[in-house]
Amino acid sequence: MPEHDVHGAFIDWAERQVAEPRARALFARMAERSGIRHRWSVLPPGEGGGSPVEAGGFYYGVLPATAARMALYAEAAPKLALKAIDGLGARAELDSITHLVVASCTGFVAPGVDQIIAAALGLPGDVERTLVGFMGCYAAVSSLRLAHHIVRSRPDARVLVVTVELSTLHLQDAHEIEPLLAMLQFGDGAAAALVTAEAAGFGMADPFAATLPDSEDLIRWRVGDHGFAMTLSGEVPGRIAEALRDEAFRDRLLAGADVAEIDSWAVHAGGRSVLDAVEHGLALPQGALADSRDVLARFGNMSSSTLPFVLAEQLERPERRRGVALAFGPGLAAEGFHFRRAA
Repeated sequence: MPEHDVHGAFIDWAERQVAEPRARALFARMAERSGIRHRWSVLPPGEGGGSPVEAGGFYYGVLPATAARMALYAEAAPKLALKAIDGLGARAELDSITHLVVASCTGFVAPGVDQIIAAALGLPGDVERTLVGFMGCYAAVSSLRLAHHIVRSRPDARVLVVTVELSTLHLQDAHEIEPLLAMLQFGDGAAAALVTAEAAGFGMADPFAATLPDSEDLIRWRVGDHGFAMTLSGEVPGRIAEALRDEAFRDRLLAGADVAEIDSWAVHAGGRSVLDAVEHGLALPQGALADSRDVLARFGNMSSSTLPFVLAEQLERPERRRGVALAFGPGLAAEGFHFRRAA
């Protein structure tokens, strides 16, 4: 993650955006109950170390156009991704990479962020690259699943999977509670994973995907003149809980397993209410989503980078043997896979 914590500064700014006192008090209560303590940003501090919305900050005065935001993305996204790869390199050998899969939905640059990363790593030109773009929070599942299929078709493949999201580049001049609460969720972060046929870490199996009917308007990104505007409906948690109670959906998700057989639930930390919906919809035991809640508290929702942070926590605990990874995103779609400790 970056080094600049902007969560408190955002709340102070957002409260000033809401003119009506009752609405402002409601926003403050919901921010307090969000389960988020910190969110980190690549945006530099303003004058005297102030936040990006204060004097000298990126957002001070007139909000910057999309072009300025994308220029910052082109510079900051590869740097943050390389920081995550460095962290992975301290734990795994990253030689002989054959494939690079990069997921990001918070910016555009060409040559792509995948090409910039490959060049910075000194990867040869024949490394096969794939850029997973604009899929949102479940793009980590899509990227890891793609790596899984690559390795199954080519057992000698060594696939580097990277997610990098700079959500804080997209502050909007909003004055209503719903868009402000949507922005309250998101922070910046990057993650990296190595997928091979070796028996190490977590082994992936039984990928699944489902799109909830009549839900396409619940989560949206719109590219505007001043960044990407997020639509995140308050109906999302209820629709998720409803889907998880559906027998056919549960059968697809559990792949023949019983909830009691799963000791690890790596659920995308899309917000406290989303985690509550999953917990209640699947009737999970208390504390089953503790890792997801911990990631949410420390980093917020980092879009596609969030789920890898949860998996990384569980990877460090040898007692975690069998799990389900689950994420939600635009569509409204749910994607995931099962995993077992390989060694």
